[in-house]
Amino acid sequence: MKTILVSAVALIDSDGRVLLAQRPEGKSMAGLWEFPGGKVEPGETPEAALVRELQEELGIDTWASCLAPLTFASHSYPDFHLLMPLFACRKWQGIPQAREGQRLAWVRGAALRDYPMPPADIPLIPILRDWL
Repeated sequence: MKTILVSAVALIDSDGRVLLAQRPEGKSMAGLWEFPGGKVEPGETPEAALVRELQEELGIDTWASCLAPLTFASHSYPDFHLLMPLFACRKWQGIPQAREGQRLAWVRGAALRDYPMPPADIPLIPILRDWL
């Protein structure tokens, strides 16, 4: 089974809310909510992938030094195994905007479970909620 490395981030605003993005129609797991991020390309670090993905998907700029490793997910789907480090980030420039047809929501830690998520993301919720 192929292992896919995906990097994700919990963007945390000044009110302690976390940004979630809803997977758009046409993508696998469409309609589910997730932490922003994406695949780590060959030769790229997880942090560099997040800096690139946040610019592409949300139009914001951040730096590897602003990404704090928080936890990770390791989950087997039918066709691949996902390994996903989750970083926390409280500092970026710009206002997150949906640039790829996704919906965005700023969510309080206690409400994270109210948003249906992919199976790999669900175990991350209590860790993130306790950390907030």
